[in-house]
Amino acid sequence: MPRQGLTTERVAAAAAELADELGLERLTVAAVARRFGVADASLYGHVRSREALVQQVAVRAAATFADRLGLAVAGRSGRAALTGFADAYRAFAVAHPGQYTATQLQLPPEVGRASGGHLRMIEISYATLRAYRLDEPALTDAIRFVRSTLHGFATLEIAAGFGHPRDVDASWQRVVAGVHTALRHWREDDDQH
Repeated sequence: MPRQGLTTERVAAAAAELADELGLERLTVAAVARRFGVADASLYGHVRSREALVQQVAVRAAATFADRLGLAVAGRSGRAALTGFADAYRAFAVAHPGQYTATQLQLPPEVGRASGGHLRMIEISYATLRAYRLDEPALTDAIRFVRSTLHGFATLEIAAGFGHPRDVDASWQRVVAGVHTALRHWREDDDQH
């Protein structure tokens, strides 16, 4: 592939694909250069370091992830919104494990603030739980509960960590139903603390 065909967007897209194929921890500038059939130095006009490359993957992946979450909850509320959000979350994580991992990284503040996808993911998370009528700090606690539950399930699924013959989708449905039940009673539980 000719060098003049390289753009920052094409480099970031190739890096995202490689992150899914190899795992984010094995993503390097050299691996992306090999994907394009060019010398490593050819990429340094588009990315200054491995760290910057991973940040590009994170920002790009967050935008895609946010788009999918937004579509999944659009026009829905309550349990339907939660189910749409959860299903989209799991689908993205399982289909794009390297990119998903990148979206979970703590980015430098200036990169995080400039990442529209990361900001939209936060907004969508809060909007998804709006029907549960939670005030702060209970709302933030509930979002952390939802996120950690979905993350844990998806991470185990990606790692083939469910060895029992029970259908994983059936377990997933029970987990999401359990999250909904917990959220319905979240305010009551908060009053007891």
